Amino acid sequence: MAKSKFRPLHDRVVVKRIDAEEKTKGGIIIPDTAKEKPSQGEVVAVGPGGRDEAGKLIPIDLKVGDRVLFGKWSGTEVKIENEELLIMKESDIMGVLT
Repeated sequence: MAKSKFRPLHDRVVVKRIDAEEKTKGGIIIPDTAKEKPSQGEVVAVGPGGRDEAGKLIPIDLKVGDRVLFGKWSGTEVKIENEELLIMKESDIMGVLT
């Protein structure tokens, strides 16, 4: 995504999903049809931030490269330069993994 010219607006963030494990802890392989979409991803682009009622810019707490957790139905799926990404508001992100 580094070469992409896409820049999210306001308090939106672009996230790339991180694939879930292919096997269970017991060694059972999970077929693609049974897998749930992962709710973990890496931030690839960040907007400048939202505005408060007075019009003052409130910067986003996230930065490119952060690993984040988000809700199962969060964001809008898009395909940019043959890469599947999610665009979501900062408020849809539950937290940063450290």
